[in-house]
This record gives sequence, structure tokens and C-alpha cells, in this order.
Amino acid sequence: MQTHDAKRVEITIERAMQSRLTNALQEAGVTGYTILPVYGGSGRSGEWERSGDVTRGSGMVQVVCMIRPERLDELLDAAFAVVENHIGVVSVVDCQVLRAERF
Repeated sequence: MQTHDAKRVEITIERAMQSRLTNALQEAGVTGYTILPVYGGSGRSGEWERSGDVTRGSGMVQVVCMIRPERLDELLDAAFAVVENHIGVVSVVDCQVLRAERF
């Protein structure tokens, strides 16, 4: 089966910023993404869990999208404009996809 190069972008951000982020991605031409709940983790401020934490932990989501490599910079510019002043992490991973016409 033939695969095609793509980039997987994962953006973990406060849930309150979710619609601002997805609006920015759509304006940048991103046509698809998946939003996942974030249940806990550990970072500069230490460990946290979604349950029992009414601040950062209860409000984190991860927005995941896969795009063609040549569209990466535009997506990152849009994402960083939202994430830069808020709690958030952006990662980029090389991946392979089937049905490249969907990206």
C-alpha cells in the first residue's frame, strides 16, 4: 500500500482557548483536526491531574491534525499566535498517511 509524507501536529492547550485555536487553524486553511481531553501530566509546575484540579488540569485539551509538509509553517504561525501567551505545548512529528488527497 502506498503511503505519503505528512506532519502530525499536536497542540496541548487550556480548554478555554480551544475555540480560539481551532478558529485560527481554520483561517490558516486547516480542514481537519481532532480534539482530545487531557487527563493529567507533568511539566514545569509539577504533576497535575484533571480530577480534583479546578484550574489547569480540568481545562486542558489536545488538538491533533495531520497536514502536508508544505503547509506546516502556516499552521505553526497560526497556532503559536494563540499558544504564545497561554499554557500550551506544540509538537510536530513526521508521519505517513494513506489517501493523501484528504490532507
